Amino acid sequence: MAKTKPGKKDLDSYTIKGTNKIVRPGDCVLMRPSDTDKPPYVARVEKLEADHRNNVKVRVRWYYRPEESIGGRRQFHGAKELFLSDHYDVQSAHTIEGKCTVHSFKNYTKLENVGAEDYFCRFEYKASTGGFTPDRVAVYCKCEMPYNPDDLMVQCEGCKDWFHPSCMGMTIEDAKKLEHFLCSDCSSDDDAKRSLNTFPVSPSVEAKVEPKRRKR
Repeated sequence: MAKTKPGKKDLDSYTIKGTNKIVRPGDCVLMRPSDTDKPPYVARVEKLEADHRNNVKVRVRWYYRPEESIGGRRQFHGAKELFLSDHYDVQSAHTIEGKCTVHSFKNYTKLENVGAEDYFCRFEYKASTGGFTPDRVAVYCKCEMPYNPDDLMVQCEGCKDWFHPSCMGMTIEDAKKLEHFLCSDCSSDDDAKRSLNTFPVSPSVEAKVEPKRRKR
């Protein structure tokens, strides 16, 4: 009679190969792509487990970069922006290259220095439909775009809205020198109430595609 192979066991932690960095469930990690020209994939570790041969597998929930989403990268997406997707996978733990931090949008905007391993997430992303949660966000400036934390904006002391210097006919250098700023509406004593607009972030076409499989 052949012996039954011992089952898998859950692990509390895993040390990244060649480093002293320890990964635990809940941590965010950088994973090696099959195409070395591409940046590493970013994922959140959901579970770590080892088989009877001590091969460690990691169950991950993928973060997508804007360019990997159905709608593609848009003007208001930050350089370090990621979407937490509903796409789960099981990978060899050997593909983990390092750890990173995915901040909330609010915490990211408060960082004094953004490091190479700092990212932020303000949307959850449904990989099969291209839908986002939340599906609408506040817009700013007369260009009516959501906030991109990479872009400098100045706040109007009148209406308290935020504006891009370029939309106000200023250079970034001019904006940095300002001690006070009033937008054109407020400076012309326009008291008409501005409507609170929102901006749809999901693709307008209901695209039905299967989630991309990440190959190693």
